[in-house]
Amino acid sequence: MVVELYVVVVYDVAVERVNKVRGFLKQYLNWVQNSAFEGEISEGTFAEVKIGLKEIIDESQDSIIFFTAMSQKWLKKEVLGIEKSEISSII
Repeated sequence: MVVELYVVVVYDVAVERVNKVRGFLKQYLNWVQNSAFEGEISEGTFAEVKIGLKEIIDESQDSIIFFTAMSQKWLKKEVLGIEKSEISSII
C-alpha cells in the first residue's frame, strides 16, 4: 500500500543553487511561492526528494525545512493577497 503524504517544503539556499533547487522540486511538487513548494507525494518519493536535495545543497550554508502531514485536510492554509500558483495535480 502506497502512503501519500502532504508535504510543504521551504528553503533558503545560496543564490547560485536557487534555480537548481527550484527546478528539482518542480519535478515533484507545486511551486506556490518563492522558495516554497507543496503537494501530495508518496513516502518513497519523499525520500527521493530529500536525497536529491541533499546532493544539490551545501549543508553548511543552506537550509531546507519539510512540513509533512498524512493529508492536506490536516493543515489550515490561509493566503493574504494573491495566490501565486494554483495547486494542480502533477501527472
